[in-house]
Amino acid sequence: MELEIRHLRAICAIGDAGSLSRAATQLGISQPSLTTLLQRVERLVGGRLFDRGRAGALPTALGTQMLQRARLLLVELEAFGSDMAGRDGPVRLGSVHMECVAPLYARLEEVLDDVTLAVDPSSTGLALALANGHLDAAVIAVDEEQDLGLPRGVAQRIVVPWVPVYIALPATHPLAAQPEVRLADLAGEAWVGPPGAEDGSLTALRAACRAVGYVPRIRFEMPSGAGRQLIAAGKAVQLVEPTSQGGPGVAVRPLAGAPMRMRLVFAWRRERLTWEQTNRVFAAIVDAYAAQALASPSFRPWWEANQPVRA
Repeated sequence: MELEIRHLRAICAIGDAGSLSRAATQLGISQPSLTTLLQRVERLVGGRLFDRGRAGALPTALGTQMLQRARLLLVELEAFGSDMAGRDGPVRLGSVHMECVAPLYARLEEVLDDVTLAVDPSSTGLALALANGHLDAAVIAVDEEQDLGLPRGVAQRIVVPWVPVYIALPATHPLAAQPEVRLADLAGEAWVGPPGAEDGSLTALRAACRAVGYVPRIRFEMPSGAGRQLIAAGKAVQLVEPTSQGGPGVAVRPLAGAPMRMRLVFAWRRERLTWEQTNRVFAAIVDAYAAQALASPSFRPWWEANQPVRA
């Protein structure tokens, strides 16, 4: 593992905020996720970067040195990103992994002259790519209450205020015969870890499971969609976005009581997209997601009953 831009941004956020909790809020991730990220960086550089106590997070000598270099590098990257964002060329759109990615791209080709699409399971990664100008716009899924912490110059509109998170389980599993699954009934299962774990998705899963009396056994870590073979083989269960239609040997069901919920957001760099382009892209995203929701046997009843308000 090597140092990445997101690591430098996280270190600078801690240094500026003087607190892991405040820095986590600014970055749009949970404090435990930021703590884990900081520990990884400290292992990479071979020493502690912050002394953490009642006074907050104070940089060590090594931390002060790293902060100075990281800030200089990030200033250069921001300038480079701003220069590149105003250039001609394709609109660079990022998206979390969703079942509607293919039809979404088809709609984008109809409303934009030139567009590229990058799929990233990490909402934090997408937000950082927007901030540094590596992306022009992005479709981001976050916990319902989470603040993305997007910088000035990046605007956002809510595609869906909230939708429930669903569960994918083997089609042969006894719970697959039920219209919805209680999270408590999955206590003995092996889990595929949620993608974008540093965004707080893993923390949210553990918190929801603790609330019903157990700690989930995370046995597999892999990219979005890669766990379907394990699930079909009866080896695991996994959280999925609600429009997922599963696949051979995989059943997708609602979790009773919607213990985990996510918000879908469209964000873009103001200097890169015109207002007219923004409206066309936003409409394309809403249409693609709604069509996928209506095509999903497990999600369609919820979608038709709730019809989330568009912002």
